[in-house]
Amino acid sequence: MKEIEVVAAIIHDDEGRIFATQRGYGDYKDGWEFPGGKMEPGESPEEALKREIWEELETEIVVERLVQTVEYDYPKFHLKMHCFWCQIESGGLILKEHEAARWLSPEQLYSVEWLPADLIVVKELDRTNNGEIICIYPQK
Repeated sequence: MKEIEVVAAIIHDDEGRIFATQRGYGDYKDGWEFPGGKMEPGESPEEALKREIWEELETEIVVERLVQTVEYDYPKFHLKMHCFWCQIESGGLILKEHEAARWLSPEQLYSVEWLPADLIVVKELDRTNNGEIICIYPQK
C-alpha cells in the first residue's frame, strides 16, 4: 500500500478556538481537516508545515510543538500525519485551496464532518480535558 507522509497545523487562537478547513478537491472533497500537506525531500516537518500553510493560506505560523503523529489506513493509501500546535504570526488565512474554514470552540469540535485521520486528533484534543482544549497548550 502506498504511504503518504504529511504535516498538519492545529492553529489556535487566544480564545481557545482551533482553525479547521474544508477540502476543495480530490477523493475527500468537502471533508474537514487541519490544514497542511506533503513534506518535500530534505524538509523537516516544521519547514514543510510553514511552507504548506503559506501556500494554502498566505499565512505565516509559529510551529510550537508536535501534538500527535497519526497513522491511518485509507482505502487507497496509508497516511502518516504529524500534527503540530501552531499560532498565526502574520497573514489573513486566505483560502487558496479550501472551500471553507471555521474557527471552532471546544464545544463546536464535532460540528463539522472531519476526515477520519483528523477525527483521531480531534478526539485526542477533546479527551485532554472534558471538552476544554487546555491541557494541549504548550508548557510554559
